Amino acid sequence: MATGQTLGVDRRRRVAVTVEQCWHRVPGGTATATLGTLAALADRSDLELVGVAARHAGPAPAAFRPPIEVRHLPLPRLALYESWHGLRWPKVERATGPVDVVHATAIAVPPCEAPLVMTINDLAFLADASQATRHGNRFFRRGTELARRHARLVLVPSEATAAECRDAGFDPDVIRLVPYGVVAREVGETDVAALRSRRGLSRPYVLFVGTVEPRKNLAAVAGAMAGLAGRGVDLVLVGPDGWNEDLKARLAPLSGTDVAVHRLGFVPADELPALYAGAAAFCYPSLREGFGLPVLEAMAHGAPVVTSSTTSTAEVAGDGALLVEPTDHGAVRDALVRLLDDAELAEDLRDRGRKRAATYTWERTAELTAAAYAEAAP
Repeated sequence: MATGQTLGVDRRRRVAVTVEQCWHRVPGGTATATLGTLAALADRSDLELVGVAARHAGPAPAAFRPPIEVRHLPLPRLALYESWHGLRWPKVERATGPVDVVHATAIAVPPCEAPLVMTINDLAFLADASQATRHGNRFFRRGTELARRHARLVLVPSEATAAECRDAGFDPDVIRLVPYGVVAREVGETDVAALRSRRGLSRPYVLFVGTVEPRKNLAAVAGAMAGLAGRGVDLVLVGPDGWNEDLKARLAPLSGTDVAVHRLGFVPADELPALYAGAAAFCYPSLREGFGLPVLEAMAHGAPVVTSSTTSTAEVAGDGALLVEPTDHGAVRDALVRLLDDAELAEDLRDRGRKRAATYTWERTAELTAAAYAEAAP
């Protein structure tokens, strides 16, 4: 092993975990999933975790601050990423010292002495180049090539991503399924009422949570909501601006209707449970997802969900949501109408969604991740 020691019961496995995405302008679901995994792993007595990031003037934003010590390499992010993929320098161990395993949690593939475990959340850019910027496509393709070449094991959050990896040439024998988890927080009627008052949500609302980018398919959300005009239902959009998307143009179908759009942007994690719980419906017709954490969070907090039948969200939601063809705006609208008009159906989905979400725990994520570390560096 990289440490030059025999790993026994009296010594913890030392793992370096990349956490640079916590400093990104849009940390996104990748950072959220990494932080949830790390929080659960940090409770384990058999692991010693150390984060790895680029050079920064200060810590990550409070909402995305890793729950472990972070060591920094000497280059700022852009230079580090390019150097990792082009020069294969500097190695992770320059910041961390000897480790037993390196876990790269995003497609930035670091050079290292220890066995490399990679998390690949999705390969959407291979199916549709518009899913990333021009620079992003180049970077992701290089990262995928390096991951195929160097990763001892590849962790994926869904069977959908496992299939993408196999199609992209990864050895099926190195792929391990590691779904993400969710923590359901207690939300009472007073919490929902307070949130609605604070955010000016006086009418029933359909909720969307996610980064504004092409694959989230906000065109279908807007088209479906236009079909709900006159019903006294508003649209609430939560999430930061991303890339390659003109939100104003996407929302144009709602111009001149009575559907008010509440653009909340980034919302702190402690507000999200009440937003989910207060929603008449959660609408997430994404074109392609590696997992779909917002769907799981919505179900966990009792929002009746409408989501895509053609990507990993169908796998996550199971029978706890209404599944639709995401490019069929009429189908998305009709699913929302069913929830708005059928209180019994909406309540049934709230119940089924909670039960489904309860099967996804961060403890299970941590158990599977720790097992991968042990397999990579026995």
